[in-house]
Amino acid sequence: MSMSDPGRPQDPAPAADPAHTPELAAKAAHLRVAVIGGGVAGLVAAESIAAIGAHATVFEAQERAGGAVQQGEADGIAFDAGAESFAVRGGHVRALLSDLGLDERVVSPEPGGAWVAGIPGGAAPLPRGGLLGIPANPFAEDVRRVIGGNGTWRAWLDRVLPPLTIGHDHSLGRLVRKRMGARVLDRLVAPVSTGVYSAHPDDIDVDVAAPTLNAALTRTGSLSGAVAEITGGSGRAPGAAVQGLAGGMSSMVDALIARIELLGSEVRTGAPVEGLARADDGWTVLVADPEPATGTESEGVEGGREDAAAARPRFDAVIVAADEATARRLLAPHVPELAAVAAGSSPRIEIVTLVLDAPELDAAPRGSGVLTVPGSHTAKALTHSTAKWAWLRERAGSRHVVRVSFGSAGEDPATGALDDEAAGMLALAEASALLGVALRPAQLRGSHRARFVQAQPSAVLGAAERRTAASAAVAAVPGVAATGAWLSGTGLAQVVPHAKAEAERIRHALLWD
Repeated sequence: MSMSDPGRPQDPAPAADPAHTPELAAKAAHLRVAVIGGGVAGLVAAESIAAIGAHATVFEAQERAGGAVQQGEADGIAFDAGAESFAVRGGHVRALLSDLGLDERVVSPEPGGAWVAGIPGGAAPLPRGGLLGIPANPFAEDVRRVIGGNGTWRAWLDRVLPPLTIGHDHSLGRLVRKRMGARVLDRLVAPVSTGVYSAHPDDIDVDVAAPTLNAALTRTGSLSGAVAEITGGSGRAPGAAVQGLAGGMSSMVDALIARIELLGSEVRTGAPVEGLARADDGWTVLVADPEPATGTESEGVEGGREDAAAARPRFDAVIVAADEATARRLLAPHVPELAAVAAGSSPRIEIVTLVLDAPELDAAPRGSGVLTVPGSHTAKALTHSTAKWAWLRERAGSRHVVRVSFGSAGEDPATGALDDEAAGMLALAEASALLGVALRPAQLRGSHRARFVQAQPSAVLGAAERRTAASAAVAAVPGVAATGAWLSGTGLAQVVPHAKAEAERIRHALLWD
């Protein structure tokens, strides 16, 4: 890699196992750690704390844990309503799943491949063998179909342009536009960038999204040659480097909670944290009180609240695993240096999942899903889930499950101001346009709507520097750690190792410092 990525921390040196050290085991048994946030980051951190015999308490504001990993249901079918897969890079998620006993559930997507919509002619298969949408061979038939003859010849100029030998472009969009032209940028790279990162290529840092690309460009003399060198001419279908879980990713959340509880720790849902207080003997977590019953505002109640405050448990350390806005609010009194670090943008995303009685989709007319040229459609992407995942196709029977995604960086979801029924109708209309099939309201058997505030994608320009600065500010304060996508980068492949590393840092400090 050409630069360090805080979203991919180095594996920490293993600490002595308290289970084999009686003194440390006894010390660990008396330790209490609060974990604020019950998303995957918080659950992974809590499991790592509980694994040494310490007690972890997870405080989750929502009535369910899991964060962006959640299950939805419509027309009697349960499906992934949030994250549906994980990137295989690094092996961190797969190792976690193996440890949780979920190896047999790991599955790969079907080989249908994705399409791109919003080009002349409507839609076409996304070319194979590219990198971030950049083609290795602009004359390949599937590339020509998307960018046209003029686009192909403009992209060919990349072969004769001089390579960058001093310095390099950080912006993916600037690099592609200069080397291969606007059609490659707009019709291939932008759909991938907005679909994967929820950001325009101009805002994507090449050194983070594709760390070896600039160096390969200098070696090979062209951008297409660099892509060919990196991919090895594999012709791999876009999205092939991910896996999922049969039955849904929520089984990972269930397994983490079960492990935490088996180890004697706890996960409290419906417990929004209002603040953190620090004293000489540790930390106190201030959880919002439930709404008082009518007519109970009395001195007795006030006295009861004071007694409850005095009885709040003390924690030896706190791991904040909440979203960026919540984390900054809770950490502000204790990590003042964090205020000097600019906050990242947080795109709002909505996913509307449709269950359809539509035999015309049996042939998977647009493969596993569709990405869109920015500005061409209201939705940014669609996943034909029953074409992508065999386990879901078996569960759905003759029905089809289709996910339609709305919202991106700098663009609120078009469904944001709609009620659930209207959002479902808009998603149906977009599915019709993207799949090239006239879907009627009578074919809609049910729908589910999920809302997310996504952390700033790790590949956005400046994000790596912000994460490094924020992490350093938190690490300088004893007894506190922070994790989650706003610090690790988005995606389970980055969230999981970061959470483990922060938990290990706290474990080491409590046991050894």
